[in-house]
Amino acid sequence: MTVDVAAADAAIARLAASDRLLVALDFDGTLSPLEDEPMDARMLPAARDAVNAVVAAPDTVVAFVSGRSLVDLRVIAEHDDASRVLLAGSHGAEFWVPGEGLASHGEDEADVALRDALRGRAEDATAHLDGVWIEPKTFGFGVHTRRATAEAAAEANGLVDEIVAAGAPHWRRRTGHNIVEFAFRHEGKDSAIAELRERVGATAVLFAGDDVTDEDALASLGDGDVGVRVGTGQTSATVRAPDIAALAGLLQHLAAARSRSRA
Repeated sequence: MTVDVAAADAAIARLAASDRLLVALDFDGTLSPLEDEPMDARMLPAARDAVNAVVAAPDTVVAFVSGRSLVDLRVIAEHDDASRVLLAGSHGAEFWVPGEGLASHGEDEADVALRDALRGRAEDATAHLDGVWIEPKTFGFGVHTRRATAEAAAEANGLVDEIVAAGAPHWRRRTGHNIVEFAFRHEGKDSAIAELRERVGATAVLFAGDDVTDEDALASLGDGDVGVRVGTGQTSATVRAPDIAALAGLLQHLAAARSRSRA
């Protein structure tokens, strides 16, 4: 699979002319390779260079939009308080804004207590399964099965589905690359993009992602926006990039075109 050059060029030309551009990017699988140990994820050098180029482009705002808890996203993105990159963690339930810091939507004590109880039950229920890991998240937890056999993964997901169905049937369930996530908050990457668009006053948005959860955001984009699907799979995106390196090249092209158009 290769980049559709004509589609990419048309998209870049349209975005380069926008008054205020938001470039919103998923992290895992989009800027960083997927890792067996999730906290080992880091941006590829080409991706980091491309992000820095877009950040430096005039009238352009960059945001990372991830299912990761904000605290974990800051670690893997090597993000500090001096960064100009906005963060939307937990699928848009918590934000970090340059100059402001954390902008969380808050937590209810009862929800937190239920989260901890159900996560503990999930850990106990799957402890005998090799390669299965329960990831704590701000608003729930995730069941990682990348290192598990197909049989162990199916058993783990079935066990945890039963636990959550019995204890919190109202929670949101999401699937991704070798992970099933459960959360008591129902925000998605579509609502994250909407909030970021309003916050920064964007007149156009580019969103790029590689997974099922990114399709919420890709499907929500308007006529003047551009969606990029990294890798394979059904998508609402108008542009495809085969891998992280190809996305990095597209972002570099966008940064250059944006700088020329706003000079």
